[in-house]
Amino acid sequence: MTLLRVDASIQGDRSASSALADQVLEHFVAARPDVPVVTRHLGSEPLPSDAWATAIGGNFTPEADRTDAQRAAVALAHEVANELGSAEAAVLALPLYNWGVSQHVKTWIDLAIAGAPHGTELLAGKPVTLIVTRGGAYGPGTPKEGWDHSVDYLRRVIEEVWGADLTLIERELTLVGVNPALDAFADLAAEMRSTAEEQASKSGADLAARHSA
Repeated sequence: MTLLRVDASIQGDRSASSALADQVLEHFVAARPDVPVVTRHLGSEPLPSDAWATAIGGNFTPEADRTDAQRAAVALAHEVANELGSAEAAVLALPLYNWGVSQHVKTWIDLAIAGAPHGTELLAGKPVTLIVTRGGAYGPGTPKEGWDHSVDYLRRVIEEVWGADLTLIERELTLVGVNPALDAFADLAAEMRSTAEEQASKSGADLAARHSA
């Protein structure tokens, strides 16, 4: 029994998404210190950008005829898929970058799909907390409404393709205090942060409760 945590921020210690994931894990581990936590950080240790294409080529090549690069890529795809498949729960901190998922996240998803038999629900019925943070605001009525191309995509993959029981935590306006153009939204940003932190605490407790069931 393991919990898988995946981060994708490139912000290091300043990451809003990782801070929320920390909060989920704090409450989970406090209740279930016996459950091992497997971590993968796609931002600080990115997967090779060419691994997916190489793994696909390897999958369509008889094993005896594969190149060393194909064997390595296929093995990496299996490793990524097995991490997801063997986890009993997951916390995925995947911030919005340039209106979508980062190249690191896309490579991870593509490799996981390549590393499992077609149609495999790698997270079938498992509780997954997805954390998405956004520097600006993308809600109804904002100038960039509809520009967030990450959440719907992630829902399709995590919930529909991989079959997870998904909980979504979102926090916007994380660049307030960094970008002066957003200073007028300080109160709203603080409210959004507080709400997301409350949701993260609850999610950690809920994950622990489900592990105990």
